[in-house]
Amino acid sequence: MWVFGYGSLMWRPGFVHVEEAPARLNGLHRSLCVLSHVHRGTPEAPGLVLGLDRGGSCRGLAFRVPREEEENTLAYLRAREQPTMVYKEVRRKVLLLDGSRRAVRALCYVVDRAHGQYAGVLPMETQIELVRRSRGQSGPNAEYVLSTIAHLRQMEIHDPSLERLSMGLGAGS
Repeated sequence: MWVFGYGSLMWRPGFVHVEEAPARLNGLHRSLCVLSHVHRGTPEAPGLVLGLDRGGSCRGLAFRVPREEEENTLAYLRAREQPTMVYKEVRRKVLLLDGSRRAVRALCYVVDRAHGQYAGVLPMETQIELVRRSRGQSGPNAEYVLSTIAHLRQMEIHDPSLERLSMGLGAGS
């Protein structure tokens, strides 16, 4: 089993894996489009977290899970990613960018556009406000966003929208 990470799973997977490779998923892109009611906000003061939304492509990391850990990994990911069922758990083809030219089917968490927590594309000022003020069970929303941006930079992935948000948060490059 492969798992595709595009946000916090890249820098904190939290499950046993035996291989990790940079990867690209086509047809979906990384977007700060999910109102977080648990991990990075509350229903009264929602945070803003990433989802895979339709269109474009997304570079991230793919993790290969050993067969004997698949059940545990699925249980862990469902508890972590699905407390409010805002994502659809799907398998999609991802291209590994490790020089092997392999294409694998990976578990992906794609935003459910019909879910009440789907925020769509918000104005940058609104994104900055939500991220600055929000905190959930997993900590401050800004910490999540800035950790993701730092990891993307380490991977030499430039995400213009997240970079603009970083500037708005006073984090610069």
